[in-house]
Amino acid sequence: MKLGLQLGYWGAQPPVNGPELVTAAEAAGFDAVFAAESWGSDAFTPLSWWGSATERVRLGTSVVQISGRTPTSCAMHALTLDHLSGGRHILGLGVSGPQVVEGWYGQPFAKPLARTREYVSIIRNVLSRKEPVTSAGPHYPLPYSGEGSTGLGKPLKSITHPLRPDIPIWLGAEGPKNVALTAEIADGWLAIYYSPRLAPMYNEWLDEGFARPGARRTREDFEVAATCQVVVTDDRAATIAGMKPVTALYVGGMGAPELNFHAQVYRRMGYGDVVDEVTELFRAGRKDEAAAAIPDEMVTETMIVGDHDEVREGVKRWEDAGVTMLLVSCRDAEHVELLADVVLG
Repeated sequence: MKLGLQLGYWGAQPPVNGPELVTAAEAAGFDAVFAAESWGSDAFTPLSWWGSATERVRLGTSVVQISGRTPTSCAMHALTLDHLSGGRHILGLGVSGPQVVEGWYGQPFAKPLARTREYVSIIRNVLSRKEPVTSAGPHYPLPYSGEGSTGLGKPLKSITHPLRPDIPIWLGAEGPKNVALTAEIADGWLAIYYSPRLAPMYNEWLDEGFARPGARRTREDFEVAATCQVVVTDDRAATIAGMKPVTALYVGGMGAPELNFHAQVYRRMGYGDVVDEVTELFRAGRKDEAAAAIPDEMVTETMIVGDHDEVREGVKRWEDAGVTMLLVSCRDAEHVELLADVVLG
């Protein structure tokens, strides 16, 4: 099992201990450090700035939103960071949701699977640098020839030669079709709210993608990086109670009520009635009651919590389920070192 440090995205202000966490993660034997974005801070800049003090850890985005950049622009970011890091970049991509895509980026959300396939294909063409990049579209036509076009667009090849033509591309995916697409065209899966109990279901989705003609990887060389809170504690009950407001936020408050991908994940776990109740309470502003409606097992499905021995057993369970990396959030350097000792030691 590998460990990845999830720095996430910033709140109202940048975190004050970002450099400390990144330095500690490399020293403690973490495999990678990841940054995310929502509608504030971006994911590439923190990796470039804080990652400049590292020599070994991989630097990944988890995730950058495909609607925020054209595929050629995203490829430029990726090849630049890969050069600066000496070939340590992982490009993690995700479609986000309609509220962000249409409300923040002003782009259509429709056909996210088709958009993802086309987006990844163009990035790979940029990185291969075999020929000027063109795309028939329909989502990212190159050269552009639609409304407002001058007709002067020219197929171009990257001026900068990529350090690696095969920078790993991992996809954030939650539903069955998206996970199957990930197994088909990507190098890894960024899984959120992963539950080892549902590993047989996930494996069916993945196997469908691996079996498609032209699939890029096999299960043996494909990475599964799952977001997982790992908490070493003797007070398991208090930790679980402290996580319930966060679970209630994502289940009941993230995305539109009629289209919340996080809620759909928990429905697949069998918590449909709870999701309905939590959504109703959260949308009514009764957030404390929404958190109280979350059963303990709904929290522990997607995290590892307990004393040293219980955590080690939990890590083994996740590894047996097919997870190759745990993406963990840490408070400070001491927390980083503790998790490295328990998980990697």
